[in-house]
Amino acid sequence: MRATRREKNARQWLSELSDRIGMAGWAALAVTPALAAEVDQHGAAVRDILLFGVEGAGTVAAVVLLASYARGLLDHSPDWTPTSWLGVRLMAVCRLAHVHDGRPLTIEPLPGISEH
Repeated sequence: MRATRREKNARQWLSELSDRIGMAGWAALAVTPALAAEVDQHGAAVRDILLFGVEGAGTVAAVVLLASYARGLLDHSPDWTPTSWLGVRLMAVCRLAHVHDGRPLTIEPLPGISEH
C-alpha cells in the first residue's frame, strides 16, 4: 500500500523527534529495565487514549495519529529531556510509530511493546 502525503510528513516529523531524543535517550532505554517498563506503560496509555478517544482511529495510519498526539504535547510543554515524564512519553510515541509503521493502531500488543 502506498503512503499518503500525511503519512510521509508524520513519519518524517517522528523521525526528527526520535533524533531529538538522541542516542543518550535511546541508549538509556536499552540498558535500563525500569525505563523500558515505563516507556511500555506510556505506550499502552497512548495507544488507549488514541484508540478509545479518537473517533475513526482504527482507520488512520498510526504514524499520523501519533505525530498529531506528540505535537499536541509539545505545543503545551516545549521544554523536555529524554528522562522527564514528557521525554518518556515521546519515546513511547516513537516506539509505537516504529512498531505500527503504516498500519492503524490496534489493541493487540505487538512485538517490542509489552503490556503491563
